[in-house]
Amino acid sequence: MRLRNIPGSREAIAKNRWCIRESEQLRGNWHQIFGNSHPIHVEIGMGKGRFLMTLARENPQINYIGIEKYSSVLLRALQKMEEEPLENIRFIRMDAETITDIFQSGETERIYLNFSDPWPKDRHAKRRLTSRQFFSRYNLILEKEGRVEFKTDNQDLFDFSLEEVKEAGWKLDGCTRDLHRDEIMNRGNIMTEYEERFSAMGNPICKLIASR
Repeated sequence: MRLRNIPGSREAIAKNRWCIRESEQLRGNWHQIFGNSHPIHVEIGMGKGRFLMTLARENPQINYIGIEKYSSVLLRALQKMEEEPLENIRFIRMDAETITDIFQSGETERIYLNFSDPWPKDRHAKRRLTSRQFFSRYNLILEKEGRVEFKTDNQDLFDFSLEEVKEAGWKLDGCTRDLHRDEIMNRGNIMTEYEERFSAMGNPICKLIASR
């Protein structure tokens, strides 16, 4: 379960140089923050940040933005950044529903969704990050050749996601229900904290890659 209430977390985030405030003002101008025109990759629901930080460390030619709506979780990522700063990564505390207010058309190259909240009740389906409503948002902010990569151990959520890719008019570029045994899909895979935990429990990891 994610931590959600650490006293003073919002205040600490507001003062941290790695976390962007008033991010709407940077829409279309993220190069000003990074000081270059490198591609932008985004992780929605980045948790404590290990996945994104590993990518940023291995790919200095790419700029990374992590989005997390829970202050107490984001604070953990910011603490890690203070220990090992990376200039090609920034964070935003926000709800992903307003992501089109942050990025303009075609401004991002890739979106990562890792072990997203399944929102199991049917009436909450549109809140799932792989719903057709969210794919419509991704369609607006991804460049023409951009793609979405999604990992989960939740089979029901994965079934839903596969159907939503089709309903959204997107196509599957890759799909597996057992990532760690799929030699091709697992190549270069970076495990998240949840991925390690669920794999240790014997849960197979599902992954899909979708594009337009």
